[in-house]
Amino acid sequence: MAEEEKTESHRPSFPSTRVKKIMKLDQDINKVNSEALFLVSHSAHLFLQFLAQKSAEIAIEKKRKTVKLEHLRIATKKHQPTNDFLLDSLPMPSPVSTRPSTTQSRPGPAAEKPLPVGTRRIDQFFKSTNEAAEDANSA
Repeated sequence: MAEEEKTESHRPSFPSTRVKKIMKLDQDINKVNSEALFLVSHSAHLFLQFLAQKSAEIAIEKKRKTVKLEHLRIATKKHQPTNDFLLDSLPMPSPVSTRPSTTQSRPGPAAEKPLPVGTRRIDQFFKSTNEAAEDANSA
C-alpha cells in the first residue's frame, strides 16, 4: 500500500494539447510520445517556477511588491544558462517616464496630422462645398 501512494500519477500543469501543438511546430517532429509530452510539460512548469521565484527574489531585493519585466531581465542575467537563450527574446524595458502618468498630455489636435489621400475630416463634411474647398487649398 505504501508503494502505491508514492507512485501516484501527476497531472501536468499545462494543457497537453497545447504543449503537443507547440512541440509539433518543429518540422522534424511528427508524433509525440505521451511520456515525452509529460516530461516537456513538467520541465516547462519547473523552469517557469524557477524563473518566477528568482524574479520575485529580485523584486523583494528592490523593495517592490509587483514583479516587473526589469526583475525578470535581472534574474535572467544572473543565471547564465537562462541568459544564453532567453535574454535576447525578452522585450526591452520601456523608458522610465519622469512625469506622472496623470499629467501626460494628449497628442496634439487632429488638424496637425496629414490626411490620407481621398479622405476628409468630419467637420469638412458639414461645411458647404465652397468652405471645404478653401480649407483644402489653404492646407
